[in-house]
Amino acid sequence: MADLGNIGRTLQVLDKYNFNFRKNYGQNFLIDDHILNKIVDAAGITKDDLVLEIGPGIGTMTQYLCERAGKVIAVEIDSSLIPILKDTLSAYDNVTVINEDILKVDIRKLSDEQNGGKPIKVVANLPYYITTPIVMGLFESHVPLKSITVMVQKEVAERMQTGPGSKDYGALSLAVAYYSKAKVVATVSPSCFIPKPNVESSVIHMEVYDTPPVTVEDEAFLFAVIRACFNQRRKTLVNSLSNAGNLHVSKEQIRLAIEEMGKPETIRGETFTLEEFATLSNLLKKILAKQVTL
Repeated sequence: MADLGNIGRTLQVLDKYNFNFRKNYGQNFLIDDHILNKIVDAAGITKDDLVLEIGPGIGTMTQYLCERAGKVIAVEIDSSLIPILKDTLSAYDNVTVINEDILKVDIRKLSDEQNGGKPIKVVANLPYYITTPIVMGLFESHVPLKSITVMVQKEVAERMQTGPGSKDYGALSLAVAYYSKAKVVATVSPSCFIPKPNVESSVIHMEVYDTPPVTVEDEAFLFAVIRACFNQRRKTLVNSLSNAGNLHVSKEQIRLAIEEMGKPETIRGETFTLEEFATLSNLLKKILAKQVTL
């Protein structure tokens, strides 16, 4: 039975192994049974699921996942936590712990070997300093995913589900909207962790689309356009895109595309919706292709 969702048991384990928190790994362990159940409920875990947990810590959420899932693969970068996990997860025969950096793990290979290539569910209490690289890595690698349910800094969760016109709107917002339907399912107080972080947290559930909601000719080009716009978000779209060395588009080509969309030349990329970025990306690709064939 899961027994780590309280501060007493957590402190007992930490004391037993003389564990010291490492700031460079952003370690904050959950000690709230209600929140732990809420995360697992939001992820919709069943015995049919293979769950990838990123950063299990001492195995707190891992225990809850093991009791609901068919199989759990927990990837932990901190080698000092491996003997603790062997202890706290000893009652479960459906978990595999991998001592590795999640950014270096071949998740597609893992999915193929452990789940026959079927979509997996990702659940994690993510280190705040590396949230965006992990989430973007999961999306952009095109690993077969059913959903991603993660604890993140509250401000990051707000960026993930905001739209045009907000100061939080950016490349991450658009990537999440392109790949998934996102919903914040809980706000979590610092008092739910040990040690207490300095910020509030949120649990966000992203149901991954089978097919993105917009059609683009070149997905990599779409996100290169988006990143260029938000790298210089206060500049006009014409200037920010023409300044991006990796796009190889001229101001005249950008003006042609914007004109075809019926937008003013002074428009900024931060006002564009995902659908408008998709249209812009496709128009630019068409214009570039025409000029190559001339």
